[in-house]
Amino acid sequence: MTHTITPQDITGLILAGGRGSRMGGVDKGLQNFNGIPLALHTLMRLGPQVDSVMVNANRNLSAYESFGASVWPDASADFAGPLSGFLVGLERAETPYVLTVPCDTPRLPLDLAERLAEALVREDADIAMAAAPETDEHGHTQVRTQPVFCLMKIELSESLVKFTHSGGRKIDAWTAQHKTVLVPFDTDGDYPLAFANVNTLTELQALENAAP
Repeated sequence: MTHTITPQDITGLILAGGRGSRMGGVDKGLQNFNGIPLALHTLMRLGPQVDSVMVNANRNLSAYESFGASVWPDASADFAGPLSGFLVGLERAETPYVLTVPCDTPRLPLDLAERLAEALVREDADIAMAAAPETDEHGHTQVRTQPVFCLMKIELSESLVKFTHSGGRKIDAWTAQHKTVLVPFDTDGDYPLAFANVNTLTELQALENAAP
């Protein structure tokens, strides 16, 4: 294994292939956040951290292509979830690593790739997964895994094909089959809403109104 992973070793993958069912079926990545589509916010924050960025989308492909990224739909047409997007990235990337992020986290960390890469090398792991503080409805905060934020080796594609073809859908169940290091983003310098995602228009407006 190399001693360092550089941005040129990583392809970024924005996951925008969901149904957006909790948003009334709209294409979540194209909803505006402070006047700019969510997925474009994500791309602008992820782009400088990696060699190139792909988008996994299953509709409105030309709209995503207008952001300047290559766009690839799922191999199947049944909105099979994030792991279908993972597979798109692992099969299409021309770099040794793929970094996945969802389309609805417009304030993702600007050092996400760097910190995941450092942990992957340090632990000689196959996958590095982010973890971040989350506060529940009772006001209790604890660090939870963020499974859609994963840096992984592209040679895991064969494993993922087998897992999904056998009916597997849960990210945690697949990553548990491989050496995975969790990377907490919970220091004083970490923005507490960096991993905040939006599932409804109300949540979108609330995140817009939150302090940057």
